[in-house]
Amino acid sequence: MTKNMGDGDRTIRILVAALIIIFYLVGVFKGMLAIALLIVGGIFLLTSFIGICPIYSLLGINTCKVKKTS
Repeated sequence: MTKNMGDGDRTIRILVAALIIIFYLVGVFKGMLAIALLIVGGIFLLTSFIGICPIYSLLGINTCKVKKTS
């Protein structure tokens, strides 16, 4: 699969995942909400590291800057 996430998008996802984890550890999120948000945070981290978002592929979105070859 071709990467479809740019650097800015990946950075934002990592920051959101970090905030979710921090809020969980501090105790802001509890119960089922905490579990759901931790799953979302994990997905954000995974997609950030591999640079591919399946939902972007389905919607035809590409935030990755493509290098032009001559």
